[in-house]
Amino acid sequence: MCGIVAYLGDKNAQPILIEGLKRLEYRGYDSAGIAVMDEGNLQLARSVGRISVLEDILEEKPTIGHLGIAHTRWATHGAATTENAHPHLDHTGKIAIVHNGIVENFATLKKWLTLSGYSFSSQTDSEVIANLISYFYHEDSFIDSSSESDSSSNSGGSINNADNSEMLTAPKGHPHRLEQAVRMALTKIVGTYGLAIICSEHPDLLITARRGSPLILGLAENQFIVASDAAAIVEHTSRAIYIGDNEMVIITPEGYRTTTIDNIPVTARVEQIEYSLEEIELAGFEHYMAKEIFEQPQTLAACLSGRLDTTEGKIHLGGIESHSRELIRARRIGIAACGTAWHAGLIGEYLFEQLAQIPTEVDYASEFRYRNPIIEDSTAQIVISQSGETSDTLAALHEAKDRGALTLGIVNSVGSTIARETDAGIYLHVGPEIGVASTKAFTGQVAVLTMLALHLARRRHMSQQNLEQYIHALKRIPEQIEAILAQSEHIRSVAQQYCSRENWLFLGRGYQFPVALEGALKLKEISYIHAEGLPAAEMKHGPIALITPEMPVVFIAPLCSQYEKALSNVEEVKARGGIIIAVATEGDQTIAQLADHVFTIPETFEELQPLLTVIPLQLLAYHAAVLRGHDVDKPRNLAKSVTVE
Repeated sequence: MCGIVAYLGDKNAQPILIEGLKRLEYRGYDSAGIAVMDEGNLQLARSVGRISVLEDILEEKPTIGHLGIAHTRWATHGAATTENAHPHLDHTGKIAIVHNGIVENFATLKKWLTLSGYSFSSQTDSEVIANLISYFYHEDSFIDSSSESDSSSNSGGSINNADNSEMLTAPKGHPHRLEQAVRMALTKIVGTYGLAIICSEHPDLLITARRGSPLILGLAENQFIVASDAAAIVEHTSRAIYIGDNEMVIITPEGYRTTTIDNIPVTARVEQIEYSLEEIELAGFEHYMAKEIFEQPQTLAACLSGRLDTTEGKIHLGGIESHSRELIRARRIGIAACGTAWHAGLIGEYLFEQLAQIPTEVDYASEFRYRNPIIEDSTAQIVISQSGETSDTLAALHEAKDRGALTLGIVNSVGSTIARETDAGIYLHVGPEIGVASTKAFTGQVAVLTMLALHLARRRHMSQQNLEQYIHALKRIPEQIEAILAQSEHIRSVAQQYCSRENWLFLGRGYQFPVALEGALKLKEISYIHAEGLPAAEMKHGPIALITPEMPVVFIAPLCSQYEKALSNVEEVKARGGIIIAVATEGDQTIAQLADHVFTIPETFEELQPLLTVIPLQLLAYHAAVLRGHDVDKPRNLAKSVTVE
């Protein structure tokens, strides 16, 4: 949630900050703002709505300066108003902050600060941070004399070299004093934060801190760019530091210094951002969602590349190699995820139990740590997150680790928190996903779970011949997706007929039940149509009462082990006059005679069918949303990366 960009360098900050916000707008688009240091004064501009509104304001009154911070907001505390937009200033107007996260004890802190004479102009929890820093910055008695300062440098160079006494006796206005005030303030905060802080008394100082909300420091010649996501950095540099949890970075034109919040030096590792600027451009598509749907043949091929060995008939998953023996011996697998990733996890449950014959349980990550989960010996806990930063999924990971489970991450973002904190893991390698509604990440997650299940199955009981059949079938999936995408105009015409209907059902059996859930979610989140996904057999236990001639019912019913049962459910809906839209196997004339409309998929193994059956549902949701006039890349009330609980 929310996007942060900060800049310190030899160029004018405003255009770099605005361009960065545009690339992060998928993280939140309720409001936006910018604060730039202009000849020792903080120039602030904020607006409600999209970045374009802020641009119009800045066109009339531009800012000039080499240091600045900017923010695009997804509202938590306080409505989407100009007063609640970031950046927030302290009550003196000298300290400015942008914040991603939630301050859980903000009410207590706000009451304390108010009694101490501090005033507030917003309803946000974030403004508390600005005033809390100000409190320690201006109050002599609250500089912690027990703290230590470190003058050592890391690979970024040495700055602000000073001994401990200088730090502890720093007069008001000294940069070390601001740094110490930030540290003191952060010790009082309960919750999560990604922060960038500037102060008008220090026109060459940028401080950032992170706990639970991602921050990346980009390193370019004479420039430093801090952002919530690499998308705001890649235009300027491919060299970056992924700031760790409970870490701070102190930046001046001379260099940077990384420490923990408690001021313990940290040696930062400079890494290469794995994708290019071209990968986050629209490339001729009207929407990122359309681009990401249509590039799935390529992204899935990249996900499978190097992992499917058709010569030797093996699956290579280097990210888990060091823990392969533990995984093979696992007596139970747990999966925790949220939203679309949870649907992928449900498919994973079928795969692990069917192929590898390992008992598997899937949890909503948001419920996992609150239900006192049972973690037995030889339990492997998998957490799935496109961003690798999902707050609830991170909490589930920590709970599983605390209880002694072997933890595995399935993520897309290299260097993300989940990637760093799990014992092992597998990257999706599907490239950056900008559209809020996940598409290519879902197929990547299902592909990775399929490969992992087959990898374990071969080592437990599956024959080599059987494994090779699955490997060859997996290799064909990208080209089969191409054939499904060719039906886009047909799917659009069906969407056009029914996109005004406000209630839909999505039904599937076995592997297709999670696909039904995913299809319903896609339609809900971007077209705002109420939709439910159900196991087809459960329709008879209540939801069948909803069937009318006005209701579209989407059956995911390819040829599979439960095909005949699915046909019976189609007959039940047809008898009640429902509109039947079917996702079926090519050449299936039986279901074609029953359904009003059919989207076809090529034939493949039942275990691989979700990789194909979800594609028509993604297109259906996309076309319905566009036809209804919605912004599919920035759906109402949603943001891409959920970093708050």
